[in-house]
Parts: sequence; C-alpha cells; structure tokens
Amino acid sequence: MGARQIRMFSDPALRSVAEPVTAFDRSIRDLVRSLTATMRAGSGRAGLAAPQIGVPLRVIAFEVDGRAGHIVNPRLEVSGRLIRADEACLSAPNLWWPLERSFSAVARGRDMYGKPLTIRAIGMLARVLQHEADHLDGVLFIDHLPEEERKRFLAAIP
Repeated sequence: MGARQIRMFSDPALRSVAEPVTAFDRSIRDLVRSLTATMRAGSGRAGLAAPQIGVPLRVIAFEVDGRAGHIVNPRLEVSGRLIRADEACLSAPNLWWPLERSFSAVARGRDMYGKPLTIRAIGMLARVLQHEADHLDGVLFIDHLPEEERKRFLAAIP
C-alpha cells in the first residue's frame, strides 16, 4: 500500500475516538504499511496514527532516531517526570510548539499479526507515542496547551 493523504487539523475525523482492532488480517498489515509510507512521505519522520489518514482504528506507526515500528491497540503508561520540548504534527505541517510530556512511556499492545508487543521509550520516542496515542482518542496536541497558546497556534495555521 502506498502513501495516503493526511487529514488536516480542521478535519472532524481527527476528533473521533478510534475503534480497537479485533481482527489481525491482511487489511491491518496493509494499514501499517500505508501508515509507514505516508509518514515517510510527510514532512518529518516521527509518527502517524490511523485516524490521520481517515481510518478510525487504534493503530500507529513511528520512526524516531533510527527506531521504526508500529503498535496496534496501544495502552500507555507514562512516567511522572515531565519535559518541555517542541512538538509538531503532520496534520498541521511546519508548525512546532513547546509542550510538556512525560519523559518516558511504556506502550503495550499488539503487532500487525496480533502478537503481544511492548515498547519501552524515553525522550523523543516517548513523546511520539504519547502524541499518536492522543490521536487515537480524538485529542490533538494543542488540547494540552493553555488557552492563549492554543489561540496563537491556531492563528499560525495557514
């Protein structure tokens, strides 16, 4: 499967809660491949959630610091230690904004074949997993910003 069009911030599909994957068939493997191809074709290689390409399923792909992968039906556990860093989203290209996220995260879920998968992450990968897991719940990273920052962000979207 090739790259697909990424939904932009104003798309209501990004505000919907994604459904859990219940069948680990060829369509899920194709979805993971499409997510990966779309992410790599985008303006950055970090992560992409299925709702960002219009598929309301709990699937994400990532590529951070040479570590690439995916996770289906992720459940995240995050540390209490927060770190502030710039964050961006392929659904709002070329806009970076400082945001606090947990420094470490553990994601538990399944791979595209249905096998159990655990991803332990720190730093940027932990940030990406949190960002993409938010997409699965219809949450955009600007929802974590104070109101004044959110207004400035929205005003900066072309």
